[in-house]
Amino acid sequence: MSQPTSRPFKILGLHHLAIGGRDKARLQDLWGRLLGLPTTGTFVSARENVDEDILQLGLAPHAVEVDLMQPLDPEAKPAVHEPALNHLGLWVSDLPAAVAWLTEAGVRFAPGGIRRGAAGYDVCFIHPKGNDVFPIGGEGVLIELVQAPR
Repeated sequence: MSQPTSRPFKILGLHHLAIGGRDKARLQDLWGRLLGLPTTGTFVSARENVDEDILQLGLAPHAVEVDLMQPLDPEAKPAVHEPALNHLGLWVSDLPAAVAWLTEAGVRFAPGGIRRGAAGYDVCFIHPKGNDVFPIGGEGVLIELVQAPR
């Protein structure tokens, strides 16, 4: 894998943290009721095996989502509750360019490609582990790249 010379995208900031558990009501009790984060939406996807509440930390335009996730089926994959800090999402200026450039640099992406995410933006995931073909991964951390609005 060769490293391209100029990066055609920028990481603009933290979009969200995703926290998983077997019972999102317990997560909601802490993050919503006790810590006071308002719920701004929900998302359910059989394909992603997730039922999640979307909470807001901070004020727009710099608010960060806190996604509280439970699996629809605790035995199915992806296991959104393991590990409990499931993934972090980063705003990116040009998602298709980032995926192409990072792939060329040897970054491994999780299956599924670019698709619409829970918050309505296009997303894709950097795999937590590299492999023989794409040796660079998140070193144990799943990283979601989120297309920033223009």
